[in-house]
Amino acid sequence: MASQLLPKALTDLIDELGKLPGVGARTAERYAYFLLKADSRVADKLSSSLSTVHANVKQCPVTFALIDADEDVSALYSDSSRDKSLIAVVEEPLDIVALERTGQYKGTYHVLGGAISPIDGVGPEQLHIPQLIERIKKDEVKELIIATNASVEGESTALFLQKYIQDAGIEVSMSRLARGIPVGVDLEYADQITLSHALEGRRAL
Repeated sequence: MASQLLPKALTDLIDELGKLPGVGARTAERYAYFLLKADSRVADKLSSSLSTVHANVKQCPVTFALIDADEDVSALYSDSSRDKSLIAVVEEPLDIVALERTGQYKGTYHVLGGAISPIDGVGPEQLHIPQLIERIKKDEVKELIIATNASVEGESTALFLQKYIQDAGIEVSMSRLARGIPVGVDLEYADQITLSHALEGRRAL
């Protein structure tokens, strides 16, 4: 019935916006109406950003962080001031942004590309674990900070990594972010103070 009350172009936009995570029907309607009322240049800029994002963004072949398409590797890895013997293992690229905002971490990163979640069909084979093992050996890594989220999936992934590395006979110190992060809160939504305390209070596994 609602689709008959609004122009098709507007309902199509509402439908597409409603597919975004965390965006319900009412929020999608508000976003769509905002774009309709705003200067057309606002929608043009958004459209341009959406149409170029896939072509202009790629994964770093070493850390799996997101980088510009014309970069070879992540600047956080190639920077000579970063400590390559220290790796923070995170689930997603945006987790790097959250940790960098603390201003306290000077090591490098490794993005797993998710967390082990059998219910979602995500197993260890879908994650960038073999590449992590290669990096540990190649860069002579001394410590891994397993910075997966404080969720059931994040904890399962951390435990799997710990056992996997130990079973492989690789000698490396492993620590986990301290419990400054509430259970159920992803790194990208945690505040800087909480993340700072979590980094400072990381514990050995």
